[in-house]
Amino acid sequence: MSSFSGGLGPRARFEAIRELTSRTPRKFDPPRDANGKRLAISEFYGMHTFGLRQMKEKLPKDVYQKLASTIEMGKKLDPSIANTVANAIKEWAIARGVTHFTHWFQPQTGSTAEKHDAFLSFDDSGHVIEKFSGSQLIQSEPDASSFPSGGMRTTFEARGYTAWDPSSPVFIMESASTKTLCIPSVFISYHGDALDEKTALLRSMDVLSSKAVELLHKIGLKDVKRVVPTLGVEQEYFLIDRAFYQQRPDLVMSGRSLVGGQPPKGQQLEDHYFGSIPSRVQAYMAEVEHELYKLGVPVKTRHNEVAPSQFETAPIFEEANVATDHNQLTMEVLRKVALRHNFSCLLHEKPFAGVNGSGKHNNWSMGIAASGPELDGDNLLDPGQTPRDNLRFLLVLASVLKGVHKNAGLLRASIASSGNDHRLGANEAPPAIISVFVGDLLSKILDEVEAGAGTRGGESAEAAVIKMGVSKLPEVMKDNTDRNRTSPFAFTGNKFEFRAVGSSASTAFPATIVNAVIADGIAEVTGYLDAELKSGKALDVAILAAVQKAAKETKAIRFEGNGYSEEWVKEAEKRGLQNLRKTPEALEQLISPAAKKVLTSLGVFTEAELVSRYHVRVERYVKNLLIEVDTLRQMVDTVILPACMMYHGALASAVAAAKTAGVSSPSSGTCDKVGTLIASLQTKRAALESAFHKVEQLGSEDEKAKFLSRDISVLMAEVRSIADELEAIVADDFWPLPKYREMLFLS
Repeated sequence: MSSFSGGLGPRARFEAIRELTSRTPRKFDPPRDANGKRLAISEFYGMHTFGLRQMKEKLPKDVYQKLASTIEMGKKLDPSIANTVANAIKEWAIARGVTHFTHWFQPQTGSTAEKHDAFLSFDDSGHVIEKFSGSQLIQSEPDASSFPSGGMRTTFEARGYTAWDPSSPVFIMESASTKTLCIPSVFISYHGDALDEKTALLRSMDVLSSKAVELLHKIGLKDVKRVVPTLGVEQEYFLIDRAFYQQRPDLVMSGRSLVGGQPPKGQQLEDHYFGSIPSRVQAYMAEVEHELYKLGVPVKTRHNEVAPSQFETAPIFEEANVATDHNQLTMEVLRKVALRHNFSCLLHEKPFAGVNGSGKHNNWSMGIAASGPELDGDNLLDPGQTPRDNLRFLLVLASVLKGVHKNAGLLRASIASSGNDHRLGANEAPPAIISVFVGDLLSKILDEVEAGAGTRGGESAEAAVIKMGVSKLPEVMKDNTDRNRTSPFAFTGNKFEFRAVGSSASTAFPATIVNAVIADGIAEVTGYLDAELKSGKALDVAILAAVQKAAKETKAIRFEGNGYSEEWVKEAEKRGLQNLRKTPEALEQLISPAAKKVLTSLGVFTEAELVSRYHVRVERYVKNLLIEVDTLRQMVDTVILPACMMYHGALASAVAAAKTAGVSSPSSGTCDKVGTLIASLQTKRAALESAFHKVEQLGSEDEKAKFLSRDISVLMAEVRSIADELEAIVADDFWPLPKYREMLFLS
């Protein structure tokens, strides 16, 4: 527990530095057996989850088989087994000290929500018992009035329902001395509208599976029962000492530093990336992993990231639904455990100007669930060993390219936020222009297909595939992962990496859109294949012809070069690709006629649900920026200007004293410069104030968003520039705010 009071001022800042020097790595007690021996990860992994393994042990065989079928094949839950399952879950949870349960869901806030109820009940004789019924497991009714709905409901319409998602395991969350059973759930309105992020994700997984199964059946793979999108979500974050965080109103209120001069050393020496992990941080990471392992989250990798005090954790791939839940848990655990170690975990996309921001790379792929062992578990994006396998691979690849090319605006909208605006397009993250990187070899193969290889007379499709070198792909791809970090959607061997997702975002919406646009691409390519087959072509020749058509149509979206360069911006414009730099223009893609047609026809969103997503995100953008503006105004008024004026007063007194003594004053030039900068800061701050009041007079949230992105952001940058210049001049013992050199380098 920090002893620091958290007050502002130079004295408090130096107290924080002194406090930091006394920090020692926190120790925690890992799980041990009866003899005190530390357990291996495999011995306690998932101890706080009630998954398939626990279900098999606790449930009758017939009940387990029905529930397993629901989970593994995406079937609806049989209501007749609900009470049996609920009782098993209750007994398991109570045996572990759980007293309450909650339907854990993901409203449109980017976070999670929960309402706790005790197992406490009374029997017919009035005796206290623990009770948890099947109906309580399947459904709950939290108040929905205060959650964002984007206009789908009015405030007085309070009724909402949470419904258990059995495809994601229930789990126990520990907080202080309490334990709560969490039931992953969807959240819908009284009229059935999706009020959350998860409902649409589940729909998108179903429609992707349906479209992919249809395509695979057409090429003879009749054993395929389901196709499951999978995700591996890399999570970047910053850690700073809690004592510094408490003195930064901007970090507390907005998650990012609104002022702050650059230190002499930032990340230019490139010595932090993959460097030795500081001992305090390593102790923190170990405890984070320990907590996540208990929850069944398969985190595997940890390392220093590019910027000072920036780090990353990455898990093993899971089904997209479970991976999304697990990433929400990861963010929650990162924040909670940070407090135990006297850190603050910053998940904002750009907490510190001048150094790399943080992303959340979504590694996406598709796995097969089949009735036979030959195909079951196959990755559709994994090049195979035979010509037939690689024809399948090329067909799937063409479908992905088609979906991304046709719906690039939707992908850009899915990752739009005020935080990500600071990151996208900088020399650290993919640009706002959506393109696809597939690598030199695949580009060459697609070019050859486009030129007609395998569709000309006299050459079989199998011979063409061998000639093009597709059979070499499995070996080549193993050594060619993540070869273009400037691409927002890059093929990296056996998956696509959607690199543009922001670090603080829920993965649910981006994953939903990826699933949907690729389902749309698969449907288009299936249509091409049908047309070729109807014309009488052999299956293999028809497949290559369908790939050829898609390759020609999507050539513009393929780009192998430097996505950061100005040349690419000009080239992308020539190709007709969109460059949606700011959130307001990107979000408009959600309500375009094309987006409405695609997403409603696939059944991922109703038109009302899609429009609501647009309004919720615009409103959040406006509110985030207004909070930033108000915080910056208060910091200038109550922290920065008073400190600068005190220093200016000290300089002025020194100049006056020198003049009285009849000697020249070396501080007169500095005094004049500080005075000039103070006046400039006051002028820019007044302009920001005036613009801030204009926002209140604008009618719609759309108008406010555009004004904020266009005018207010410029004024904020101008205020910051002057404040940062003052920070570089004002004597260190006058400056009240922890500086970058302290927050980023003192650990």
